[in-house]
Parts: sequence; C-alpha cells; structure tokens
Amino acid sequence: MTVLTLGVRDLDRSRDFYVNGLGWEPVMDVPGEVVFIQVAGGLVLALWGVDELAAEAGDIGHHGVPDGKAPPIALAQNVGSPEQVAEVIDQAVAAGATLITAARPTDWGGTNGYFADPDGYRWEIAHNAGLRIDEDGTVHMG
Repeated sequence: MTVLTLGVRDLDRSRDFYVNGLGWEPVMDVPGEVVFIQVAGGLVLALWGVDELAAEAGDIGHHGVPDGKAPPIALAQNVGSPEQVAEVIDQAVAAGATLITAARPTDWGGTNGYFADPDGYRWEIAHNAGLRIDEDGTVHMG
C-alpha cells in the first residue's frame, strides 16, 4: 500500500485537524481538492472530499453506515512509550478529536487508546514494546 485515502466531509476542517492540530506535514496540498501527508516510509495519507471519492470509487460515504456507527476500520499509530499514548491522544482531542478510549494498559502487554477524527475515523494510539521497524520498513512483532 502506498496511499490510504480518507473520504472526508469537509476538506478544510480535516486539513486543519491533521496539519495544524496534529502537526503532520503535507507533501502536497491542493487547496479545495486534496491533501497528501506522508505518514510512513512509502505511505501517504490522502484527505479527499467524500463526494469526489465516490465519483471515482462508487457508492461510498458516511450515509451508508448502518445505525450511524463509524466505518469498520481503525487506523493506528505506534509510539515510543506508554506516556506518549496519552500525550498523542490529548493532542488530538485538543485539536478537535473525540475521545473514544483514554490511554490504558492492554491484555497484550502494551498501552493503547482511541480517538475519532472530525469524520469519525477511529485512530488507535499504541505502545507495543514488541513492535520493531527496520530501516527498510520491515515490521517485526512479538
């Protein structure tokens, strides 16, 4: 995967949340059209209007989610310590996210918590001491 695209209801609000609120740097920003933010080696997060995405990808959108629940997807960011989990979640909430679960110890030996971005996409922030990423991007778990 090289691009993960989120269909957003308000591009300016989402750009403000990710770029100004979370401090992530766009690699390409076309005002009123699309924002690309590098989130990992070889991976960008694209923020694109949900209607524009639907015009290309077919019948998608927040309206199709049963019972008004969030889409069944969670994005994750792994951080370097249990304390950073709470720090990142606090930063997101200060930027306009909705707290879903505060930072807490997990049954798998790590720490995690969740917030929802302005469109309801769930983000897990986690510390997993068993996760290691090599310089070439290879992920090791356990």
